Amino acid sequence: MKKTIKSTISIVLVMVCLFALVACGEEAPKESLWKNATYTEDTTLGEGAKTIVVEVTAEGQGVTFTIKTDKDTVGAALIEHKLIEGDESEFGLYVKKVNGILADYDVDKTYWAFNIDGQYATSGVDTTEIKEGVKYQLARTK
Repeated sequence: MKKTIKSTISIVLVMVCLFALVACGEEAPKESLWKNATYTEDTTLGEGAKTIVVEVTAEGQGVTFTIKTDKDTVGAALIEHKLIEGDESEFGLYVKKVNGILADYDVDKTYWAFNIDGQYATSGVDTTEIKEGVKYQLARTK
């Protein structure tokens, strides 16, 4: 009888260990970055003489902002509507958060790429002057 109980307990313990190993091997589902987004649908913001279109993309999803402003730079227009946040440095604004979505190179090697008409920008978002008819994009990139 004791031998049967020990065998049963041993089998149960082996099964528990196997289930634990299998569970540890499965990757936990990624939590969507978009849960922190301020806007999840295309949105028009502001009033002003100039109009810019800014597309924000992350994790294969995107939202487009049409912004009406009197500001002179793309960065100033985005800051005006609390769409970007970052750290100031000697090189300008290092954008870390766009539309509530964080990209931090120090944490997970991601950053916000700034593109103008589909081309990687040669100027920062805070120094890029607004030009009508140009499409701007901020893409969370790894």
